[in-house]
Amino acid sequence: MALPHTPLQSMTGFARHDGAFDGTAWHWELRSVNNRGLDLRLRLPPGFEAIEPKVRERIQKAVTRGSVNASLSLTRRAIQGEVRVNEAALERVLSIAMRVAKDAGAKKPRVEALLGLKGVLDISDDGEQDAERTAAEQAAVLDSLDHAIAALVAARREEGARLKDVLSAQIDEIARLAKSVEASPARSLDAIRARLADQVARLMEAGQTLDPQRLHQEAVILATRADVEEELKRLDGHVTAVRDLIADGGDIGRRLDFLAQELNREANTLTSKAADQEIAHAGLALKVVVDQLREQVQNLA
Repeated sequence: MALPHTPLQSMTGFARHDGAFDGTAWHWELRSVNNRGLDLRLRLPPGFEAIEPKVRERIQKAVTRGSVNASLSLTRRAIQGEVRVNEAALERVLSIAMRVAKDAGAKKPRVEALLGLKGVLDISDDGEQDAERTAAEQAAVLDSLDHAIAALVAARREEGARLKDVLSAQIDEIARLAKSVEASPARSLDAIRARLADQVARLMEAGQTLDPQRLHQEAVILATRADVEEELKRLDGHVTAVRDLIADGGDIGRRLDFLAQELNREANTLTSKAADQEIAHAGLALKVVVDQLREQVQNLA
């Protein structure tokens, strides 16, 4: 049974997801651009250091290549606490203050001054988080992260689908140019023989004396050097391999990059061996398309 094909992923993408829990609101932002491997950079607010390993683990499961920046921005509601007077502390402070004022002949202490003393007022912080609430909030934040990761993967796959169309068109053009070289009349034996005969004729007109046997040997060497049959065979094999990879999908960026380098190598060799203007033009066009293919491949995960 054939395995299902996995969509291509670009390394470029952006996603945002908002969340809220018990008076706390936040949003995740994930940005991804090209990179040779996976470079993950996190920016978490104070108090969320404990979830960093889980954040990394979840992103790494979904993304294999790219420079990914993940940031969490968070706001909390204003604290609404209950104010209580510590009667015992206030009584002690007031007694001391009254005695000091009497002995020193100073004014009686002001109420706001007394209430401002440490320990006189107790403010219960309703916003203080116990372990259970903290765990629930962190779980909600991580759940929100999962939605952001899914959106990032969807964005990368959408761009990957566009790249698939571009790459398919480019590999088709490479195949077409290779076929045009293969079918070129300039590669026929008659054409090669005619070019050699023309060169020999020009040498003879210049008064050169040529040994027939040596001339035959040189002709064979020239014809062998000008033959691009092997390059065309390798180009055809690379084209087939690229098409298979694109069809299978998944994380194929590195393998496609290798094949693009091999295509470039064969295009360069073919162009350098071209003994005919038509083949030379096709070889140059081939190099241009291969360069464009290599550029697009750099965007794939």
